[in-house]
Amino acid sequence: MSTVKQPHAEQFTSREQQSFAGTFGMWVFIASELLFFGPLLFGYLYLRVHYPEASAAASRHTDYLLGTSNTAVLLTSSFLMALAGHAAESGQRPRAMRLLWAVAALGFVFLVLKGWEYHKDFQENLFPGPGFRPEHGGRLQQLPGMQLFFILYFVATCLHAVHLTIGILVCLAMAWRLRRPPPVGVSADAIEYAGLYWHFVDVVWIFLYPLLYLVGRAGG
Repeated sequence: MSTVKQPHAEQFTSREQQSFAGTFGMWVFIASELLFFGPLLFGYLYLRVHYPEASAAASRHTDYLLGTSNTAVLLTSSFLMALAGHAAESGQRPRAMRLLWAVAALGFVFLVLKGWEYHKDFQENLFPGPGFRPEHGGRLQQLPGMQLFFILYFVATCLHAVHLTIGILVCLAMAWRLRRPPPVGVSADAIEYAGLYWHFVDVVWIFLYPLLYLVGRAGG
């Protein structure tokens, strides 16, 4: 099936220029989003340098199975998002719509699993504060720096969840608008920009996953 051609806006000289401007603008937006996560990563670096034993011990209290499951969910969603962008570019709007519904559904699955993980964290007294009492083998294991690890853990994962929620809402809105034909409905370029954002959110998790779940288990 041939690629669907759409007219460019009057401020651009060609469709290619408009597409480049949109993609470049999206990359600038994504770069600005790093300002949210950058300080958290520097805080984590400080923790690993000054409290390596505490950060490793705290990481072993995270739920490895749920974290790994959520990683698989997001990687699958990124694959489906790439297929949705290709389908929209090829003019297969019904297929793109179904794929976007699937991406949003997987995003929702991620949030449900993360919510269950938070519930377990609260039950195990891992929330920073007066009630913070991490236990290992029936004994209290509270090293200096462990609370800082869980502060970074909750802030980083909550911030990621907020970004993911935005991505889910965008996917749902675009899937809904794909029911209408162009130029009224959403364009293939818009789906490409949404895909860039979704992949960015997934890449952030790919960084968080080993830092929060694997660092304390690397030695066995």
